[in-house]
Amino acid sequence: MKTETTIQGLTASLSPARAAKKMIGFVPTMGNLHEGHLTLVREAKKICDVIVVSIFVNPTQFGVGEDFDSYPRTLEQDSRLLADVGCDIIFAPSVEQMYGSQPRLTNISVGQITDDLCGKSRPGHFDGVAVVVTKLFNIVQPDYAFFGQKDYQQLAVIRQLVQDLNIPLEVIGVPIVRAQDGLALSSRNGYLTEEQRATAPKIYQLLKQAEQDLHEGKALSAVLSTISDQLTQAGFVVDYVEARQPNLQPIEQFTQNLVLFVAAKLGSTRLIDNLQVEYKT
Repeated sequence: MKTETTIQGLTASLSPARAAKKMIGFVPTMGNLHEGHLTLVREAKKICDVIVVSIFVNPTQFGVGEDFDSYPRTLEQDSRLLADVGCDIIFAPSVEQMYGSQPRLTNISVGQITDDLCGKSRPGHFDGVAVVVTKLFNIVQPDYAFFGQKDYQQLAVIRQLVQDLNIPLEVIGVPIVRAQDGLALSSRNGYLTEEQRATAPKIYQLLKQAEQDLHEGKALSAVLSTISDQLTQAGFVVDYVEARQPNLQPIEQFTQNLVLFVAAKLGSTRLIDNLQVEYKT
């Protein structure tokens, strides 16, 4: 496994694979890897010949007062984990390598689907994601790119971006990987205290209960209120509890497949989760 820190080095490392017309799979990450990231690499290996994983803590997707400076940077540990699952190339550029020393005058903004949910509480976040992902796609030029469904809204933004800008690759969404107690795996889970970690699975428990309640005929609005109230009682500070159609359009009643979304803080740690609920006639 190689580690490249420059665009030029990565291009040179990928050149033999391109010449041999091998399928290139790409997994973009911000490092501090966990089983969710490793699952993306395993999925990539099923259909691709060469796997590139980027490790880059992207400053443009962090807002004022967010955790850019304190975000865990664990390249040595990440490298060992990636070697074990068969990654071929790590791309670990510096901020200057990705953004240069001159001011960036070009922005990329995906409308509508970034207006609410995490986009509402983290203004500018998805613009930062769109810019860095477009840059990484241009640098790596993969055939397939793999993203986790825990960041459901981010996945929708990236799919829209690829469609709108005719980026020649296929985006693959991979189901959420959870701890045994149901908590969606996230690098930010490491911020939780022992007590908070014991409380955090409440989000998934309430989502599963909501799924059952919907199938039993309870009103969607009542189900959402119950999730919010019970999270608050458990010590969470709720950002939002929402339901959307799978394409992120609003939905008022459970008359078709939908996705339940939760974002809430436990202490200073912001947790997000979602659950896709199938409508059964």
